Formats: sequence, structure tokens, C-alpha cells
Amino acid sequence: MFDTILIANRGEIALRIQRACRALGLKTVVIHSEADRDARYVQLADQALCIGPAPAGRTYLNSAAILLAAEVSGAGAIHPGYGFLSENAAFADKVAAAGLTFIGPPADCIRTMGDKVAAKRAMRGAGVPCVPGPDGALPDEANDVADIAREIGYPVIIKAAGGGGGRGMRIVRQESELAEALPLTREEARQAFGNPDVYIEKFLENPRHIEIQVLCDSHGNAIWLGDRDCSLQRRNQKVVEEAPAPGIDRALLQRVGETCVEACRRIGYRGAGTFEFLYEENAFFFIEMNTRIQVEHPVTEAVTGIDIVKEQIRVAQGERLSFSQRDIAPRGHAIEFRINAENPFTFAPSPGVATCWDVPGGIGVRVDSHMVAGGSVPRYYDSLIGKLIVHGGDRAEALSRARVALSEMRVEGIDTNLPLHKALLDDPVFRQGGYAIHYLEHWLRDRAEAA
Repeated sequence: MFDTILIANRGEIALRIQRACRALGLKTVVIHSEADRDARYVQLADQALCIGPAPAGRTYLNSAAILLAAEVSGAGAIHPGYGFLSENAAFADKVAAAGLTFIGPPADCIRTMGDKVAAKRAMRGAGVPCVPGPDGALPDEANDVADIAREIGYPVIIKAAGGGGGRGMRIVRQESELAEALPLTREEARQAFGNPDVYIEKFLENPRHIEIQVLCDSHGNAIWLGDRDCSLQRRNQKVVEEAPAPGIDRALLQRVGETCVEACRRIGYRGAGTFEFLYEENAFFFIEMNTRIQVEHPVTEAVTGIDIVKEQIRVAQGERLSFSQRDIAPRGHAIEFRINAENPFTFAPSPGVATCWDVPGGIGVRVDSHMVAGGSVPRYYDSLIGKLIVHGGDRAEALSRARVALSEMRVEGIDTNLPLHKALLDDPVFRQGGYAIHYLEHWLRDRAEAA
């Protein structure tokens, strides 16, 4: 058991974790960089420790400094949030070696699921449907790779085994492109992830991106909390997410959810996690598992009424899940709009001071953000500064609430992508739902050409 948690993250997720800790009666220690010294969650923490200058490599990715802060503060556990060290198995090992609790899955699970080849092999063994392709890293010989690609059938995609975030992947549409794509992807994988291994699988032309949220305790209990549609993306980065996914057979989703739960039991998973799938022609294909809390977790919280971060913490304290699968009955529809400090159509980052930060409210409206009027957006980190989550009895009501909420939200002093979200609400395909992962990029291209 522990009574103090060190939050090894920043921004909106640091405040989100802090609120969950306070609801559980736990004390919080916040580590921060010099650039985040005046952040709201820093002011609200029971204890705040500056561990270095602005660059993330010297603070939020500095495991030695974070562990020293935990020792100095007397924290008994570390919550990594998302990004930074949240899926770093070596960091999880160091936390355990220091006698602290890592609020996340065991390091072995992170290691297995962080290696896309090992993850695919483990998921196939558990009966989770996977994208066609071998379960191993590609051989060195180009001719052997060409044989594998021909067997799968073009187009194929080469991916970094240790990759994520849309990096370390290349689409190959014909065999003549393979000789160039293979070494380039290997080198990108080595530079980005420290692991040159790559694998190959069938490239799906027009899929949707569907997720299954899971929660597991250390007593053998594992459940899935429904699904999310995260198909509205730009350069493999999510922009809008919703729950549940529109237009997919619920019986099929239940079967997939049950296989995810069984996979968690097989690998000894603990805590919150997300299975990510591509969905095309009424079939699901596993692509990866995120072994952490996700940016988009609030839409699942909205439709289930479950505080996922609180459950993460309770599980880390050794408690059983406070509900069973039969208690999960999602209600209504929820949509999350990521609020980024960037130009809404060129996507150029917009660091600076938010001279105005006026957020909406009302029934079914939630804003997760650490920002306040006069708050600073440093240039050193991701541009995400908040999330607007709306919930309604059905998707139409959620969209209606989104229109009102977006019309009320005002941010000045920096650019944000709020105009993009407002424009999307007028798009008939977005309003209908069920679009594929390439839709937003096509929409942006058509809009730019028409301007």
C-alpha cells in the first residue's frame, strides 16, 4: 500500500491523475521542468519538485532524476501517465528495484507488447485476430523478404518492431519498391527506437481504427469496457475519438472484446490497457496494444461511468476491480475533441501565452485541461493542451452538444485547432460517422485545393 503518488508527467494528464489521487485520499508529488513551473497542477500538488530544464530528455525522460525525486519526497508509487516513460519497461524495472510501485502493467508485459512482433505472436496465440503476415522479424536477405511479400500479396506495409506513433513504417505497393523501402525503414527504426528490426504485413487500404479498453487486477479479474472509434486522424495522430464505434455489429464487438480479455489473462496483464485494431469489411485485425492510460480514455468513462484512472491506482494498491463484466452497460454516446495549440489547417505549433481561456459547461460537457488564462504553452512539448468531451443519449445529441460547446469555447493569444473542429461539425460524412482512417487527410486536401 502507498499513500503518496509521484506523477511523472505534465499537462492535462498530470492534472487528471492528480484529481483521481485526491478523490482516493492520496497525496501527490508533481515533478516538473523549469518551463512548467507555473502550471496549474504544480500549484495544486501537495509537493512539487523541479527536476531540470525545459527539454524533456533532461526532465520527463530522465529516469534517474524522477527516481531521486520519489526518494526525496517519500512517494511510494509512480504514475507515468501517457507518453514519456509510460511504456518503458526498463523504467518500470527501475521503479520496482527502488522498492516503489509502478502504476501500470508488469515490465514483462510492457516489453512483450512494446515489441510489435512479439505482441502479434502473443495475440495470435490468444485467438485475437491479426493482420495477415508472419509473426517474426524480417530476414536480412532481400530475396527472402520479397518471397514473403509475394505470399502476403501487395500492397504490404513494413513496420518497425519497436515502433509507434506513426513512425517507422512504409507502404510498398509493388515489388520494385521493396529494395528501397526495406533499408530505409530499418534505419528509421534504428534511429527512432534503437531497434532496427522490422516486420511486414498486409496493408489495408481503407480501414477504420477501433479500440477495446481493458482493465485487469492482480487477482485474475479482467474486463473490457466497450469500444472506441479513433479513425479521424492526420499523419497517424488522432484528432477526434468517440464511443461506441458507430455502425459495427455489437455481437462481433463482444466476441473481439472477449478475446482481448482472454489475451490479458494469458500474459498476466495488470492495470489499464488498450487493444488497437484496424476494421475493414466486417473484420477486425489487431495492430498493437497500448500498455497505459490513453489520451482518449474520457469517452469510455463518459459512457460507462467508470473512473479508469482511479481503477488503475486501486489495482496498483492490490485491490480487486470494483465491478465485474456484467456491470458494464455503456449508455449513450461520447465524443472527444483534442484541443491542440497549433494552426487549425497548417498544423504549425503555436507556443505562447493563452491570454484568454474560457471553457464551456452544461449537461454532458467535460473539459480536461491544465490551462488557465495567462497560462503558457512551452515550445518543448506536444501541442495537446486540452480535451473537450461531450456525452449525449445518442450520437446526434452528442454532436448537438459539441456544436454548442465549441461555439462557447474561447482561446486567445495562441492558435488552436478549434476552427477545424467547428468545420468538421458541418461535414456530412463526419456527422454520419463510420469514416475510414484516411478521411481527414483527404478532407483537408480537398479543402486546401478549393481555397
